[in-house]
Parts: sequence; C-alpha cells; structure tokens
Amino acid sequence: MRKSRVVEPHFRKQCHICCLYLVVEKSQETEKLAYSSSWKLQISLSSDSKSRSYLCSLFIGACLFAGVYFIASEFTVKDYKERSSRWQINVLQNTHSNSIRNTQPSKCKSQCRPSGSEALPEGIVVKTSNLEAKPLWGATLNNEKSSPSKSLLAMAVGIKQKEIVNQIVEKFILSNFVVMLFHYDGVVDEWREFAWSYHAIHVTVVNQTKWWFAKRFLHPDIVAEYNYIFLWDEDLGVENFHPERYMAIVKDEGLEISQPALDPTKSRVHHQITARVRNSRVHRRTYKNRGSGRCDDQSTAPPCVGWVEMMAPVFSKAAWRCVWHMIQNELIHAWGVDMQLGYCAQGDRTKNVGVVDSEYVVHLALPTLGVLDENELHDEGHVRSSQREKLPKSIALVPSEFQELDNRSAVRRQSFIEMQIFRSRWSNAVKEDKCWVDPYAQPKEDRKQ
Repeated sequence: MRKSRVVEPHFRKQCHICCLYLVVEKSQETEKLAYSSSWKLQISLSSDSKSRSYLCSLFIGACLFAGVYFIASEFTVKDYKERSSRWQINVLQNTHSNSIRNTQPSKCKSQCRPSGSEALPEGIVVKTSNLEAKPLWGATLNNEKSSPSKSLLAMAVGIKQKEIVNQIVEKFILSNFVVMLFHYDGVVDEWREFAWSYHAIHVTVVNQTKWWFAKRFLHPDIVAEYNYIFLWDEDLGVENFHPERYMAIVKDEGLEISQPALDPTKSRVHHQITARVRNSRVHRRTYKNRGSGRCDDQSTAPPCVGWVEMMAPVFSKAAWRCVWHMIQNELIHAWGVDMQLGYCAQGDRTKNVGVVDSEYVVHLALPTLGVLDENELHDEGHVRSSQREKLPKSIALVPSEFQELDNRSAVRRQSFIEMQIFRSRWSNAVKEDKCWVDPYAQPKEDRKQ
C-alpha cells in the first residue's frame, strides 16, 4: 500500500501564489481584451460619427453651392443670352455681308471708287463738279432747276484784244456757253464794261499761257458736265462762225477733236490742213505733192491726217480727259502735243479728228504773249525792277511815252525747246511702258520721211 505524499505547507503556499498569479494574469488579459474591444468600439463609433458629420457638411455645402449657383446662373444666363444674341447678330451680319460679296462679287469689284472715297457709301460720293455759279438764295432753295450749259469756252485773253474777245464771247453766250477767261496780263476790272463779264469766270495769273491755265483749272472732273470744251486763242475773227451749228456738225460727223477751218484769204495759215476747203462741210486730211513730207490718200499720220492746230481746238469731254493727262505741267507752250492728239480721239484718228469747213474763222495772228508795253511794266505807277533788269541797256523807258518790248522771238525759242523735251519724254515713255501698244506705229521708212 502506497503511502500518500504529504504536501508541505511552504509548497502549498507557492502553489496558491501561482494560482493567484494565474488568476490575476488571466483577469488582466481579460481586462486588456475588454479594454481593447471597447477601444475598437469607441474608434468605430467615433469614425462613424465623423463620417456622418462629414457627409452632413458635404450635403450642406452642396446645398449652399447649388443655391449660390442657381442665383448666379440667373445673371450669368441672362448675360450669356445677351452676348449670344449679339454674337448671333454679328455672325448673321457677317454671313449676310459675305453672302452678298459671294453672290455679287462682280458688281462690287466693278465699282470704280475715287481715291479717298472708299469709306463712304457710294450714293453720297460726288465725283465731278462744274463751273456753274449758284445763287446764295432763291432758285436753289426752291428746287428750281435752270437749264445747264451745254459746253465751255475757255480763252487766254489780254485787255488789248478786248474788242475781238467781246465779239467771240457774245456769240457763245447766246448759245448758253459757260465762259472762262484766263487773264495773262492781270487786268480784270476793265472788262466790266461788258454785261457778260459779270457772268463769266475770271482767272488771272500774269504771263501764263492758256495751256498752263487749262492744266490747273480745267481738270476733267470739273468740266465733265460739258459736251465740248473750246480752248481758243483770243485773236480769232468769228463773223462766219456759229457755235450751235458747229456743235451739230461735230456731233453728226463723230468728231472727238476738231477745229473750225481758217479762211485762207484773210488768215495766216501755218499748216495746209487747217485751210478751209470750199463747198465742203468737213475734211479730215490734206494733200501735198511737193517738197518734203508728202500727203496723199495713203497717209495715216499727222499733219496729213488726224491733226488740228493748237490755236482753236475743240474737244469732246472724253477726248479732253485724255488730252489733259498728256499736257505737261511745266511745258506751258504745249508744242509737240498737237502731233499726239490723235491718241485721244477715242478711236481711229483718221475718222475722229477733223476740220469743219462750213463754220470757219479768221486767224488774225496778233502779237500777244511776249509783247510788253510801258503800262504793263508798271505796278501801281512804278516800273517793276525785275522787268527793268531784263531790258537791254540801249532801251530807255520814258513813262510818258508808249513803248513796246517784243520778246516773241524768245517765246518762240522757248516753245521750240519745250517741243524737244516733250518729244524726248514721249519716246522714253513708249520705251519704258512694256504694256502699252502703239495703235499708230509707223514703219521705219515712214518715220524717216
């Protein structure tokens, strides 16, 4: 029989302590687990509350943003609609203008706008003018339209030829012409004795030719309303000339550039083509069988055909527009221009340039430019020093005596120099303009002749 072991007291005490320790340790672990579980629960509960508050905040913020957006959108949409409508209007206008340009390109391109008028609507642009005097009140305000003048007479005049000029002007005034006088001697007031002088246009610049005046005061846009421009010298007798009949003949014959024939028995005739042919209405060429420069039916160049002299030319408004551009600013005598007038005949110069025989004049060949007398050398009672310096020492001017100083030879010499200059310019212009084609190009053999 085995004997039971007896546990000693100190050993029991140790066991009790161990058990207690295990119980305590177990309880501590239980407490830790409980604390950990409660902490986790607290964390989960805390995170859930934060999520809900975040969602609430987000929802409130979204509601506020939606409210602000809704309120702001009212103004934004209104402004957008206004801008959109303006944009649509602009688009429509641009589309409409583009469609007009696309559908009518030829019409817009064909509009010839004067330089400087591009910014204006076409209907307000006035391209031309005239020399008609208008009243300060009355007819214009009451829309009473007077019959416009048909044509223009422009002359370079001096007071010494006032009786001859008066005879010329009176015939043209009766035919409803506008009269423009270029006073090369500076005298205007002494013309007031004639009633028509108050209706004429007076331009005065001392010692200038009619071509100087014409280049500066007869621009084609100024005289565009006149059917014909008569650019005459002052020393012409018009006893056998009638403006109305002359214009009727010119129109019927289709003459763009013309002149009245010269009475060969009373006139100084410089070129045979200008002499009147008896029992003829109009002639366009002349015949010459002797000497140099013969003219016959085969001739096609001036002065045999297509030529008028510069003393009494008459231009249609179309021809004058061309001639005006050919006149050189500083070549005031216009020598040489007569040989090229046919280029401005608006067609065949052998047909559109001619001399009217049935309405003829007398060329008196009176001395005008270059002839100065003592009265013209005085300015308000004193002789101009510049003119005295030009006088030869052998000439002594006496104020009480009438003297003349004849510079016509110097004028003729200057005219010849200008002719050479003009011919040179014409030749250079023909060479430089590669696009221009000469419709009257002459063979070299004809040029030599």
